[in-house]
Amino acid sequence: MASITLTGTEGRQITVPTGLFINNEFVPATNNATLDLENPATGAHLAKVSAAQKEDVDRAVAASKNAYVSWKTAAPESRRTALNKLADLIERDAKELASLEAIDGGILFRDSMGLHIPQSIDTLRYFAGWADKVDGVSMTIPQGLAYTRREPIGVCAAVVPWNAPLMITIWKLAPALAAGNTLIIKSPEMCPLYAQKLGQLIVEAGFPPGVVNILCGIGNVAGQALAEHNDIRKLSFTGSPGVGRSVLATSARTNLKKITLELGGKGPSIVFDDADWDNALLWTTLGITVNNGQICIAGSRIYVQDTIYDKFVEEFSKRSRDAVHGDPLHSETTKGPVMNTTQLEKMLSYVQKARDGGAKLLHGGEKIGDKGHFFANTAFADVAQDAAIMQEEIFGPFAAIAPFKTEEEVIAKANDTSYGLSAAVFTNDVNKAFRVTEGIESGQVTVNTWGTVNANAPFGGVKESGFGRDNGKEALDEWTTVKVVKLNILGSKL
Repeated sequence: MASITLTGTEGRQITVPTGLFINNEFVPATNNATLDLENPATGAHLAKVSAAQKEDVDRAVAASKNAYVSWKTAAPESRRTALNKLADLIERDAKELASLEAIDGGILFRDSMGLHIPQSIDTLRYFAGWADKVDGVSMTIPQGLAYTRREPIGVCAAVVPWNAPLMITIWKLAPALAAGNTLIIKSPEMCPLYAQKLGQLIVEAGFPPGVVNILCGIGNVAGQALAEHNDIRKLSFTGSPGVGRSVLATSARTNLKKITLELGGKGPSIVFDDADWDNALLWTTLGITVNNGQICIAGSRIYVQDTIYDKFVEEFSKRSRDAVHGDPLHSETTKGPVMNTTQLEKMLSYVQKARDGGAKLLHGGEKIGDKGHFFANTAFADVAQDAAIMQEEIFGPFAAIAPFKTEEEVIAKANDTSYGLSAAVFTNDVNKAFRVTEGIESGQVTVNTWGTVNANAPFGGVKESGFGRDNGKEALDEWTTVKVVKLNILGSKL
């Protein structure tokens, strides 16, 4: 099978296969279909990789079905061992994986090493520990005794986005495999190279053939084939609301496969006048610049109490406007590119909408440089609640700031959105923090910090941010089904 060699951090040469990972082998796609990859930092052609077609999805499903027969009954300790081994291998090859995310995804090498890789390792080890603890409960019934069993769903699929691809892949892979399912991963077509490396590590970790299959392909071809396939029992999707709705509709008209959706957000960061000043500025700045703002929990709506509003806006702009753009592999780079031309043009269009709506540009609002897809950190102040930049997910380093007076007002503003994924509250008053977190409609609320994700804490949204949870023991509920067994105990006096 063909492969490509790329230069990563410290000049290391990284070779990965370009084929589809099916049944623990890399194979070409049907009719040798391929797609082109671009380096978002330069705009230059990067590589060609195989592009899965419907027939390839059928092959992956067949491999998953065959593997499921033995994987679902495998001793839990064998699943635990394989997951822990995969964690060890990712730790060993962390610099290669982070380099690949930088090269084709534009993610800062240091961000991948500091967050994405450690999160992936922690998640694998956390769910490895759950492999022998997926238990049911027993209960007394008039006829005798009943008990429940948590059983794997079967052949499952996961469609992964491009903004944090390894981490989100592992969020789905770890609980799915710990519970005894087999999994087909549709890697993001714009940055699939991490997944090619992951396939190599899955073989090395000792997973049996077919337990994990990885397909790179176009969403409306490979992704659609997964959504439509009658032998896939569950699909977990992270991506845009439009595609999420399509996935849900496809399930309804085919085999009613179980669906979980994480569809983005428009996160509010709420700063009260009693908040720790430097801490609030630190986290609100990070909340819209980490991962170049291309993150579903971005704190893109910043509400600041009117008594400190002017001072905060001035200082926020000072702290967030400057960044060193360049090669994501370089240690001095603090701003990578946005993913592609489409993303860049989308952000520029929102700049015009904001100006037309009368918002005040604090900084940014423009393309940086003459090559690659770089967009300046951008912030608007005095943004109206109904403005497009306050209501719509932009998915970039683009902040909308507005004042508020009271708790009641800011809770209403925070909830005035179709999304409900993550929110942040900054105050030194624990009673206020409790009241506000209780009032906000969101799957996650952080206090005096922003956007933390942890392997042992559930993550997911409400409203149009979707349903279902990654991480935490709650994730196991998404990858299992409950069977109840009722025993009529003959002669029992129960």
